[in-house]
Amino acid sequence: MNRPKNHTSIGTAPRALAALSFWAILFLPASAGAQTGSHKEARIRVQTDLVTVPASVLDSTGKPVADLPESAFRLYQDGVEQKIAKFETQTDRPLELALMVDSSLSTLKDTKFENEATARFIRFVVRPGDLLGVFEFSDYVYELGDFSANVAKLEAAAERISPGAGTSLYDAIVLGSEQLEKLPEDRRRVIVLVTDAGETTSKSSFESARRAAIASEGLLYTILIRPVANENGRNTGGEHAIDTIIDSTGGAVYYPDALTQLDAMFQQISRELRTQYLLSYYPQPKEKAGTYCRIDLEIPSGSYTLHYRKGYFEAGPPEEEPSPNNGPDNNQ
Repeated sequence: MNRPKNHTSIGTAPRALAALSFWAILFLPASAGAQTGSHKEARIRVQTDLVTVPASVLDSTGKPVADLPESAFRLYQDGVEQKIAKFETQTDRPLELALMVDSSLSTLKDTKFENEATARFIRFVVRPGDLLGVFEFSDYVYELGDFSANVAKLEAAAERISPGAGTSLYDAIVLGSEQLEKLPEDRRRVIVLVTDAGETTSKSSFESARRAAIASEGLLYTILIRPVANENGRNTGGEHAIDTIIDSTGGAVYYPDALTQLDAMFQQISRELRTQYLLSYYPQPKEKAGTYCRIDLEIPSGSYTLHYRKGYFEAGPPEEEPSPNNGPDNNQ
């Protein structure tokens, strides 16, 4: 496949041309200009002492709850309660969002509805000051453009999504995480992953993907497309891998049973990201460099569902992890 010169690709082999899939059409309304350059290995971010925890609180109907006081929360690290140093309700900190689209998905129907649902998500979630990047992955991972708040550019770049053969799920998580790490700090970071959870062609391992996602300090939201409701024919191993990563990073998984549910799920993610609390603390005691620190957030009174950042690596030297596959250089 010939790609415009300003596209960056990461993968293992030349992409196979195939019949246009649902996801190639679904994400026509989204993306930005492109970026070149090699992608480094997953690394541990150097942490400051202050740990920031973005959190969404949902009631029993799944509606975000936005009016809780600081006193309603209890915050723990590795089982030890922490003093909340800073607290923001409905934070207005900008978003940095990597939208990762599995372009190897099986074909679905209703192209018009799919396009409209995706366009509404991008248009609703991107606000001035935010940065959103669109990626596609199959046998390669492609960053289709620079992170941007320009919705028109986001829509234009996503028109370049095209079908591929394999599925480099772990490489996609590594690349999206590394690109988020390159963006300005003191922002909220999110990966939105749309996939059937298949994994066939990554060079990166599950553990390198998990560590990269944690190091990015981003939440992972996944819309998981299951071809069938029962386990036969489903990528249950990939589903479990995503659940495990989210248990380390925070976020949520959504399982649409029908195409018409996509719009509601995109809207749910958008509402959560726009109705977030921000809690910060200075961890006591300090762990040694390289230690994974588990965060637990609770609301003792009431029945709520919480989606929040669930851990981080204490500052330390990076461990060696496999880097994503380097695909053909389309800039030459």
